[in-house]
Amino acid sequence: MSRPDDGGASLLAVDLRVRDLELRELMDDPDCDPRALARTFRRFALVNALVSGWRSVWRTHVVPALPAHGQGRVLDLGCGGGDLARAISRWAASDGFDVEVVGVDPDPRAIDAATRRAPRGVTFREQSSGDLVTSGERFDVVVSNHVLHHLGDEERAGFLADSEALATTRSLHSDIRRSAAAYRAYALGSTLVSAGTFVRVDGLRSIRRSFTVPELSAALPSGWRAEQAAPHRVLAIRDA
Repeated sequence: MSRPDDGGASLLAVDLRVRDLELRELMDDPDCDPRALARTFRRFALVNALVSGWRSVWRTHVVPALPAHGQGRVLDLGCGGGDLARAISRWAASDGFDVEVVGVDPDPRAIDAATRRAPRGVTFREQSSGDLVTSGERFDVVVSNHVLHHLGDEERAGFLADSEALATTRSLHSDIRRSAAAYRAYALGSTLVSAGTFVRVDGLRSIRRSFTVPELSAALPSGWRAEQAAPHRVLAIRDA
């Protein structure tokens, strides 16, 4: 029997009232098809460019936290295939900022995909947030995209604590805002770009694992705030 998120007849009848923490994304399986995974990283770069809203978030939340003079440093935690890190580097150059961007991910498969395109000013490393805290690194702004919904309670607490320790000015973590509208839109739109990848199944599972704004607000530690970002986005923010 097919699961709803695998294209079954009940696809649009999924219960989205609560987070579905039992779901696991296909690309998180260490034994998944490496060719499909590589295609997924590349295709998600396109999907994120279309739906993540990061261009607006860059202007409203990242730029104000960068130093007015001298070089800034931005860290992308859980960088995956590196599309956000590369985009931030492009936007910084376009807007006249001197910014070093570092993307880290503990998954070697992600770093392999990211380093296939590592432009000047962007560095990718196979590391965790804890590794960076241990080595004493600091960054003006720490960001992530689509990481929070992957994490259990203890993992999320550690991730956010590391983010606080690494950011000198602002931590900013963006994720999907779970809703029936987001699920329906993705279910329909992802069919156009998902062939040969995990994009459709994993995207739908991501939405089912993701937070509403009140849920994220309740899950964040003291000093953090949750904001809604359009369309279908939620931000976790902490100013140092």
